[in-house]
Amino acid sequence: MPLCTEAFIRWGEKAFQSSFCTVALHWNATQMKMFKGNERAEIKADGLLKRNISTLLKKPNNFIKIIKCFEEFSFWANACLLPICSLYGAAVTTVEGVGSTKTRIHPVQERLAKCHGSQCGFCTPGMVMSIYTLLRNHPEPTSEQMIAALAGKYCHLLVCRCEAFLQVLCESICCQRKANGKCCLDQEDDLFDNKEEKVSTSLFSTDEFQPLDPTQELIFPPELMRMAENQPKRTLLFHGKRVTWISPVSLDELLDLKAAHPEAPLVVGNTSVGPEMKFRGVFHPVLIAPARIPDLNVLKYTDDGLTLGAACSLSLVKDTLTNAIVEFPEEKTRVFHAVLQQLRTLGGEQIRNVASFGGNIISRKSTSDLNPVLAASNCMLNLASRVPLSDTYMSALHLAQGEYVSAFRQAPRRENALPITNAGMRVLFEEGTDIIKDLSIFYGGAVSTTVCAKQTCWTLIGRHWNEKMLDEACRLVLKEIALPGSAGGENIDYKKTLMVSFFYRFFLEVSQSLKTMDPCHYPGIPMEYRSVLQDFKTRMPQKPSQSPQDPVGRPIMHQSGLKHATGEAVYIDDLPSVDGELFLAAVTSSRAHAKIVSVDTSEALKAAGVFDVITAHDVPAANEFYFSDDPEIIFARNKVICVGQIVCAVVADSDVHAKQAAAKVKIEYEMLEPVILTIEEAIKHNSFFEPKRKLEQGNVDEAFETVDNIIEGEICIGGQKHFYMETQSMLAVPKGEDKEMDMYVSTQHPAIIQEIVAASLGVPANRIMCHVKRVGGAFGGKILKTGLLASVAAVAAHKTGRAVRFILSREDDMVITGGRHPFIAKYKVGFMNDGKIRAVDAKYYINGGCTPDESVLVAEVSLLKMDNAYKIPNLRCWACVCKTNLPSNTAFRGFGFPQSGLVTETWITDVADKTGLLPEKIKEINMYKKNEQTHFKQKLDPQNLIRCWNECMEKSAYYSRRTTINELNKENYWKKRGIAIVPMKFPFGLGTPYLSQAAALVHIYTDGSVLLTHGGIEMGQGIHTKMIQVASRELNIPMSCIHFCETSTTTVPNACASVGSAGTDVNGMAVKDACQTLLKRLQPIIKKNPTGTWNDWILQAVSNSFVLICFVIMQTVIGFLLVDFVSSIRGYNEYMDWEKGEGQPFTYFLYGAACSEVEINCLTGDHKNLRTDIVMDIGCSINPAVDIGQIEGAFVQGIGLYTMEELKYSSEGVLYTRGPDQYKIPAVCDIPEQFSVSLLSSSQNPYAIYASKGIGEAGLFLGCSVFFALRDAVTGVRNERGLKKTFALNSPLTAEQIRASCADAFTEMVIEGRGRGCLTIAG
Repeated sequence: MPLCTEAFIRWGEKAFQSSFCTVALHWNATQMKMFKGNERAEIKADGLLKRNISTLLKKPNNFIKIIKCFEEFSFWANACLLPICSLYGAAVTTVEGVGSTKTRIHPVQERLAKCHGSQCGFCTPGMVMSIYTLLRNHPEPTSEQMIAALAGKYCHLLVCRCEAFLQVLCESICCQRKANGKCCLDQEDDLFDNKEEKVSTSLFSTDEFQPLDPTQELIFPPELMRMAENQPKRTLLFHGKRVTWISPVSLDELLDLKAAHPEAPLVVGNTSVGPEMKFRGVFHPVLIAPARIPDLNVLKYTDDGLTLGAACSLSLVKDTLTNAIVEFPEEKTRVFHAVLQQLRTLGGEQIRNVASFGGNIISRKSTSDLNPVLAASNCMLNLASRVPLSDTYMSALHLAQGEYVSAFRQAPRRENALPITNAGMRVLFEEGTDIIKDLSIFYGGAVSTTVCAKQTCWTLIGRHWNEKMLDEACRLVLKEIALPGSAGGENIDYKKTLMVSFFYRFFLEVSQSLKTMDPCHYPGIPMEYRSVLQDFKTRMPQKPSQSPQDPVGRPIMHQSGLKHATGEAVYIDDLPSVDGELFLAAVTSSRAHAKIVSVDTSEALKAAGVFDVITAHDVPAANEFYFSDDPEIIFARNKVICVGQIVCAVVADSDVHAKQAAAKVKIEYEMLEPVILTIEEAIKHNSFFEPKRKLEQGNVDEAFETVDNIIEGEICIGGQKHFYMETQSMLAVPKGEDKEMDMYVSTQHPAIIQEIVAASLGVPANRIMCHVKRVGGAFGGKILKTGLLASVAAVAAHKTGRAVRFILSREDDMVITGGRHPFIAKYKVGFMNDGKIRAVDAKYYINGGCTPDESVLVAEVSLLKMDNAYKIPNLRCWACVCKTNLPSNTAFRGFGFPQSGLVTETWITDVADKTGLLPEKIKEINMYKKNEQTHFKQKLDPQNLIRCWNECMEKSAYYSRRTTINELNKENYWKKRGIAIVPMKFPFGLGTPYLSQAAALVHIYTDGSVLLTHGGIEMGQGIHTKMIQVASRELNIPMSCIHFCETSTTTVPNACASVGSAGTDVNGMAVKDACQTLLKRLQPIIKKNPTGTWNDWILQAVSNSFVLICFVIMQTVIGFLLVDFVSSIRGYNEYMDWEKGEGQPFTYFLYGAACSEVEINCLTGDHKNLRTDIVMDIGCSINPAVDIGQIEGAFVQGIGLYTMEELKYSSEGVLYTRGPDQYKIPAVCDIPEQFSVSLLSSSQNPYAIYASKGIGEAGLFLGCSVFFALRDAVTGVRNERGLKKTFALNSPLTAEQIRASCADAFTEMVIEGRGRGCLTIAG
């Protein structure tokens, strides 16, 4: 049947209950050659959810070959989508099978590690598998293939919070493609700006790379080949305890199975059924897998077009259509082009490798990107059923001369995101005319199914294809397609604007095609409109090779880089199971503010495998912790104060059983008032955490009376989830005596884990040992909340006497934890006509959530850093933390500065708009220029700020590019470019000395090897690598002699958290001091034997019984032998007196500047990041490769904050955006096409280790250069259209906001329709 009306979805569902056989894409061509069927496929499975598939493999980075017949081809897939039963006859290879440090690493793994493409490492195995598969299939891959290969991590796309994106994209792959023996990155460009200081010419040496060893490549197991060739096809039947899996081999058998099990779903790629079962608790006792049925895998060309089996993978469909387009004339492949347009962005490569063509059509309903274009193209859906199908019909329309088809979509992220709205459109003209003979307009994503604008299409038949028809069509579409009220935070106006914008885009495409066909009769479209016909493409980013300058200052590979790449790096959920281990699942509140009337655990306790239910009554000691006036709570006792608060927890013998039982816990609530979710509601109810903070200098009120102009404004800045790749994870192991317990936790702060767990169990801290090997990303989100979650596991372990593993799912992690604080800022700015700002009065309202956490400290930092790079003589600013019924927001990379800095840059830009000057001129006029004081009276030398600004201006060729952009914008109406440059002053420090104290413990063994321990946590920032570099320099021994084991409270007590970019600074000093002390004690032996080796000296020291005991005080007294030494560093002398509004809360300042250029699509609001140039002052870098990765990663995270990461809540406080499907973080497609990072030369810092500077956080703020480049583009649009009214843009600046700000006739139509009341509008 044709996919053409709402019936197609209805019948599609019915067909799925029977059998969906094929889809035919029709065109009038001669019969094409038959496609070679029955091929062998090889699947690589990349999963980042460790232990996510207990039914498949321990490690989810799998490489799976599936035999079908005679040819071998490799592809990869997410292990979390592959049921074990679907792998019958498959050869499975995980990342460990590709290469290992125990045997031999693969060149792909080696390059990824040595090219610095790994930071926290949690995602790295997936990157290895995708690159490995690509090179197995395509030894000389194209740029497009590279992008596609890396556009498929973390369930859907290459998304990572910390990886060095460019190193992964460029270095690891490009170095595999050295056709001429030279890597594409082997350039002489220097990392540092001053060429005279160049010491090295590359971040890595390609000479070190081992060649590819063909004998290392895995062959397909002969046993499986013989099995496939010799065994007859037979039905596969697998029985589990609860589920039966049936894989038939014929269509008749499938129909019989569907008749016997009408509710059983058909599973091919498992991309729909799998997530439903895992995340939404849907249970299917019978699963039918039809992938082995030949009728469902048919792929053939006929006179009518192309017939595709429903079980064909999307990758196979994509490749088939691509080949057909190359082989056949354009007029015969227009439908293929349109379908391909959608397939390129539909899922990542590994999703398309398993997802089926038929499954997308049937199960995706309104969100299918294929349905609208297939329906508009009159493609036919062939059905088979044992049940009579009424009202079905077939059509065999052929694409004819004068027939055009197009597909469109807009999503929160350009690649691999469910559409906000999509469309498929087709028009057929009367022969030789522009009179419409037939028209099809289909929309998806708008309502619950794909819809057809039938009345509109019928009305327009007979019309000429002109602007009169366009106007009528848009108005008819808006009238006919009634959208339901807002759900999930959707903006209905934006969807309507997209609907008419898509039709306009189709109008332009067809108009231009008519001109191509007959230029004499059809004028086509104006030149300035044509650029909008080209969609944004993701291209391989380009950047210069960056070269740095004993191991300090050199680009040393991450200490765990090779283990990351081979999958050998151990994270919490990789730890081996403990005998009798239990699994914990949390039961969380579904209400934002309510009294707990009762908790019924009876059904949960009866569930299979359940051991116990843990509540607040089981906490032996403290359940609440008062770090301020309001408590932080482990278990809710009498009431809940946010959705996601933990009420109780279930422990069971498996993770699955624990979660199933947790769903059976019944909680009765009594709602409490008020329910406060937003800042506005908190202000209304006067709901704040104390204290409020204020900073003031000069006489603000008097200054406002003397200025030429005053502007007032407001900006809203949304929150941001940490979205670390390793979710909150902990393993509590009771030792069995003296109430001792080992805690293995993914945390930034082992000491606070120890403190909170000990207090909750009522034991001394010396009974709790916290261990951290490495953390798979944190960004501030694994401190206090992690301590509370660890206490949940510890209490359960204490009560049961068994080890308890507690690993949050992505959804639970996002619901339970908070993130970056949303801001509302109100400001009043007084300035002169020449752009000089004389006075600023601002107030920040910060959504702190339901408990204080770190919110007041974030408010303080936002005030201290609010001036950014500007000297404001008269300034007054307040910060108030709002108490709301959302999960507590907490520390996040940048800690308040990304918000307050954006506010400052906003009013700077507002002043530019008012004066008519360029924003960069206003910035230069008001920038710090000489030694002076900040608004809290700390001395400041801005020399390096000015240098960064000037060098960024020069390197980016800012003024010449702005001229070019202005010319391009004049020539392009529907696409506009924008450019912006932003300076940065980032103060370093944590405000109080105790927050920056550190300790290090160094052991030297008799064989000369050194064991190093310190209080810092490895989260991807390379701190362990840098500490080994420090120890290597100080002891003057190779890095290979030094080993770091883990961070533990048993070796280094009371260490501060690894936060605020301070880890290397404070721990580095401690390591340096410890090593220097040890070396000093060895000096008598060295002087006696100056020509001896390190091993000689150590052996001599031991043989002489040279034993010393050293006591170093750091809140405790610690003693060690000769070869053990602990050093403590008290921290910096930082202080702030808030009563006086002055102090020295920071130790030093980092500086930087970033220039970004973007291009926007005015019809959809989509944008492309074209180029970014960054100049950063980070002192003398200890490891430039690591630091550049930190800058790049932070910048991309900033792009997410300012342009795409949008949190949406219901009116009851329920988070809608709770997973990668709904919450989009930046990916490959969001990296600027040209991305350059330069480090300021000749920069010294006397306050930190080896004159370096803490770099982890600063780069995030520079992501706002993209925000202001987008604003610049929008300003250009509005100026061109005569829209002089002041406009405000909030963060994140999404496509929806951009489209609304680019007001035009289509947005006016939507507004007019709303006014007439003829459209269904969200309330």
